[in-house]
Amino acid sequence: MSIHPTAIVDPRAALDPSAEIGPYVVIDGPVVIGPRTRVLAGAYLTGRTEIGSDNVIHPGVVLGHEPQDLSYRDAETWLRVGERNVFREHAEVHRGSQPGTSTEIGDDNYLMSQAHVAHDCKLGNGIIMATGATLGGHVLVEDQAFISGNCVVHQHCRVGRLSIMRGLSRASRDVPPFAISDGTHTVRGLNRVGLRRAGFDRERVHALASAFRILFRVRTNLALAMARVEAEVHSPDVEYLLTFIRSSRRGVGSGPARDAADDTADDE
Repeated sequence: MSIHPTAIVDPRAALDPSAEIGPYVVIDGPVVIGPRTRVLAGAYLTGRTEIGSDNVIHPGVVLGHEPQDLSYRDAETWLRVGERNVFREHAEVHRGSQPGTSTEIGDDNYLMSQAHVAHDCKLGNGIIMATGATLGGHVLVEDQAFISGNCVVHQHCRVGRLSIMRGLSRASRDVPPFAISDGTHTVRGLNRVGLRRAGFDRERVHALASAFRILFRVRTNLALAMARVEAEVHSPDVEYLLTFIRSSRRGVGSGPARDAADDTADDE
């Protein structure tokens, strides 16, 4: 095991022999670190934090600190991190807020500098949070979402699979799967570039584009638009989109939006 002599490691911590702990790292509490994870200079890991294999934790990162929640009373809560995640400089992820709760980060995510994940959030796999992106408490982010620089997501919102939030945008409603959104939870079209990169063929993209025209091209009665989509467009991806909308508790972002067919490749 490689532990720099200036690092401070709590005797309650459990570190895999292949983990690397850099200079001036502080590990405070029963932290668990898996195989080949690298913790670089000056990171701070604390609380009941469980970190899987092959993660890279850059200088100044804070993982597992107590939540910024006025109701928190030193409860036993967790942060659980999967595999192959990258936490860049000064990213922060807080643990759960109520007894027995956890914040959870999946696999293959990339959190850029100063990204903030608040208490009780759930992140899937393959997500990118750019510099300054901020998630309030209890946010759910689905696989392969892209949250651009300085975006803000309100607590209890969801960010759907393969969606992209453009820089400086904000959401106090759910961001639909496969969408491009900006401004204040405004859907601007279909994330065609992201879909192609994820391996969606032309038929799958065409079905989603048809659904997006009906649902988001202009502001409309969403229930009527969904009924029309159900009658006219049939694909598993569209059903996934409709299921996401039906299950929303905060409502979803809405148009006006460009015609999905007009979306271009510069939307990333």
